[in-house]
Amino acid sequence: MLKPLVQLLDKDAPVLHRYVWMAVVYGLFSGLTLTTLVPVLDHLLAGDVRGAALWLGLMLAGVAVCWAWRRQLDRAGVAVGVAILQGARQRIGEHVARLPVGWFSAQNTSRLGHVITQGMMAVAQLPAHVLTPVISGAVTPLVVVAALFLLHGPLGLIALLGLPVLCVALWLTARLGQRADRTYQHHFADASQRMVEFAQAQSVLRAFNGEGASTQLLEQALDQQRRSGMRLIYQSTLSVVLNAWVVQAVFAALLIAASLWLNAYTGVAQPTGPVIAVVVALLLTSRFIDPLLEVASYAEILRGAYGQLAEVQSIFAVEPLPEPDQPLAPADSSVEFRQVSLRYAHDQPDVLSGISLRIEPGSMTALVGASGSGKTTLVRLIARFFDATQGSVLIGGVDVRQMSSTQLATRISQIFQDTYLFQGSIADNIRIGRPAASAGEILDTAQQAGLGDLIERLPLGIDTPVGEGGARVSGGERQRITIARALIKNAPILLVDEAAAALDAQNQSVIARTLCSLRGRHTVVVIAHQLSTVSMADQIVVLDKGQLVEQGTPAALRASGGRYARFLEQRRVAGGWRIAVPPNGEQA
Repeated sequence: MLKPLVQLLDKDAPVLHRYVWMAVVYGLFSGLTLTTLVPVLDHLLAGDVRGAALWLGLMLAGVAVCWAWRRQLDRAGVAVGVAILQGARQRIGEHVARLPVGWFSAQNTSRLGHVITQGMMAVAQLPAHVLTPVISGAVTPLVVVAALFLLHGPLGLIALLGLPVLCVALWLTARLGQRADRTYQHHFADASQRMVEFAQAQSVLRAFNGEGASTQLLEQALDQQRRSGMRLIYQSTLSVVLNAWVVQAVFAALLIAASLWLNAYTGVAQPTGPVIAVVVALLLTSRFIDPLLEVASYAEILRGAYGQLAEVQSIFAVEPLPEPDQPLAPADSSVEFRQVSLRYAHDQPDVLSGISLRIEPGSMTALVGASGSGKTTLVRLIARFFDATQGSVLIGGVDVRQMSSTQLATRISQIFQDTYLFQGSIADNIRIGRPAASAGEILDTAQQAGLGDLIERLPLGIDTPVGEGGARVSGGERQRITIARALIKNAPILLVDEAAAALDAQNQSVIARTLCSLRGRHTVVVIAHQLSTVSMADQIVVLDKGQLVEQGTPAALRASGGRYARFLEQRRVAGGWRIAVPPNGEQA
């Protein structure tokens, strides 16, 4: 538990170290204060009131010291919690910011959100509310064991042997609950993601709200969370009961040993001293059990928090893409693939296999192929969402792995298929591409992206708020704003993934003209199914099942009668489809 916390706190770890030793000292103080009961009772039962009063005064002084120390300990625990909420969250953010963009799948994003919110809150509460009684509850019995050894060796031995037995029981119950806890955390994150999705996609869900279909996915996620939560409750209850049974078994063994000790003096003349010792030992035995019961009661909370720390460790275990010690600057904006292959995991097949391709600076290349052929993956390799398994990707003759992330980011601008707008105005979202852009440059770029009519129509024009996630504009308008964001960056290389997918024919034509105007000034790599975009490319690359199967100019590939020619024929036939009307005037 402490090792993951140290890793999480990093440079703030001294705050944790201070808290831990203070908790250990508090446990020692508590144990020593408890042992003062031995001479107090010994003197009282022997009729020595004065001697008992002296020891009672010492015990009260110990109680005062423990109270004052506990106040300082609680402050130290709060300081650790604050360090977790502030510094640890920031360290997670800094680490995640250096991870490859390809890591940010929907599942990983939901895991990250769960860890940053509920996970960190659960861990931050540990020092102030859980670790203090657990650490002191583990130290105090050790002092009591020493006192029991002095009173009666067999009792001390039984108490000492009971500690590792309890540790084994706690370890076993923790192992039993780990799987249930992981399952619950996974389903909790999935349900949270579904709730956000349900709130954001109301227009789509209501359009297809047939027989409760709009809530089906959310209900399934919540049902999974409920069932896994019930399993976790059953498992946790069983663990608490088993831990308590082990503690009570140790207590029963101590009582039996004390009874046998007392029976040894039954009928013996003047057994006052030994009987007093037995009574005192019984009292210490009860005080020995109390902190152990407290430790057992917190076992499930610790296990749950450890699960959260394990999630944090799994995030920290993801290695960022390596950065070169001496970055190299590319000579131009050319892009080249040299025998590039990629697989996402060692036990999975290649997504790309043996791709060799050169894209000249200032040229426009169109990637064509069926869904799943590897087009998007190929584009993401240029932006170094991840590194190739084999081969190399070069920009301006320099391997992207020999460029710093800053160098690469400044040379590449991207238009994604999935659009996202930040809360703010249209101008704010465009300005993200180049924060120093003037108002005139933003307006000109918006015109290039086909936003002119939208800006004229809105009362606040380009300063109109788009809402959270762009909820106040349509899908096509969101797409045009993201296109403007990419254009204003004015990077040498522009990567376009289905830029006109959500646009009507008029705006598709606007975007096609804009992309055409970039030729000669920017290297454009575009994934598109629109003939107007594909046909104006300098070269076309056809992919199939992760392999490059055709490459050439539009005219050459059209004349070859290969896959690109068949692609053109399919688009021509699809473009000629009409809804036929029978002679009698009825709709077919």
